[in-house]
Amino acid sequence: MPRINPEKLLLSKWTARTPANREKHFLVIALYRDDDENVQEIELEAVLTKTCRRLPWQALKDEARWQIGWK
Repeated sequence: MPRINPEKLLLSKWTARTPANREKHFLVIALYRDDDENVQEIELEAVLTKTCRRLPWQALKDEARWQIGWK
């Protein structure tokens, strides 16, 4: 499992291991924080289609679904 610092996720690049709808490359465009300023969720934008999805930042730790960088 990769070590991920949630504070440094903004504008990081990710590759989906199993692309859907030709959406393979993603960029983290927003961090959502709780009242204590801890990162809870991120917003990923598909580079090709510009669609966005919001998910917990811990989902990026799943190596079966996500890879760091654009491959």
